[in-house]
Order: sequence, then structure tokens, then C-alpha cells
Amino acid sequence: MIHAVLIFNTSGVARLTKFYTPLHQFFLSMLRPAGLCNFLDAPELEAFLGPKDGGEDERWQVVYRNYATLFFVFVVDGAESELGILDLIQVFVESLDRTFENVCELDLVFHFDEVHHILAEIIQGGLVLETNIDEIDASVQQAARSRKESFASANPLSLGGSGLGSRGANLKTPLGWLTEKLTGVGAR
Repeated sequence: MIHAVLIFNTSGVARLTKFYTPLHQFFLSMLRPAGLCNFLDAPELEAFLGPKDGGEDERWQVVYRNYATLFFVFVVDGAESELGILDLIQVFVESLDRTFENVCELDLVFHFDEVHHILAEIIQGGLVLETNIDEIDASVQQAARSRKESFASANPLSLGGSGLGSRGANLKTPLGWLTEKLTGVGAR
């Protein structure tokens, strides 16, 4: 099971935190040289995450990958494959790249809701739902279209008359009003 997904910048500032297991406090230090492996056994996390009844399969691990200025960190238990989690991190980053066209730290800051939506398409409740990047991208694009349509139908004064429903059929958009006024000026 995946217990947490975290994204840090190189200064250690958290840019995304998603916990699937309740935690009271959580500290993580990413001061490791680049040449070391991407897997850390994390017995010190067991005090925060609670006691485990099982044996060696219940050890907590931190699996991370560094992309440019961001560390993508997954806290998992022994039931997850380390290489599978590294592949999942790759899927997450490629999905972010498709959405934001070369994702950077500012995309995570200013579009955190979309980042959480992408993560929710991949992982729910600590379990992996989808790893097909095309399916994830299609779902994210559909949600964006629905969000725009919802905004346009709820706001009859939004630009573009395509979203006007029955409530705002008689209302003119600011663009339509301005165009009508400008064409009326030339007719005088």
C-alpha cells in the first residue's frame, strides 16, 4: 500500500503532500548524495505510522526519484515493489508533463488542484488505479472541459456565448455588447 506521496524542491519545501494513512507528524530529510540508491528503509517512520502486526513485509520504505529541482517521494510498505513504484513515479511525472507541457515547480504551486486531480486518477486510497498515461490524460482533459462548461453555464456574463443555457439565453455577453455598440457607431 502507498501511505504517502510527497513532492519537495531541492530546498526541502513541500510542494505536494498527499497522505493515505493518518499521521501526527512527518519529517523527511533528502540530504543524500545523488549516487546512492532511491530506496530507504524507514524504521523511524513506524513510530509515527503505528505498530505493525506482520513481519518483514510490513517494513516502511521511502522510494524517491529526482527530476530537475523536484524530489518525488512515495512512502510505501513492503507489499509494494520498489521498481514498480519508480515506474509509477515516472507515470505521474509524464502525466504532469502532458498536462503542463514541461512541468516545473511553479505549475505545482499555482495549479495544485490539477496536480491533485492527476494524482487521484492514478492513486485512490493508497492503491494504484491507472497507469496508462493516455487514459489519465484523457480524463484530465475531460475534467478541464467540464469545468469550463460549468463555469460558462453558471456565469452568463462570461466571454463567449457558447455556455449560455436557458437561464441566460436573453443576456448578452460583454463581447457581444461591445461588438454591437461598435457596429452601431459606424452606422450613424
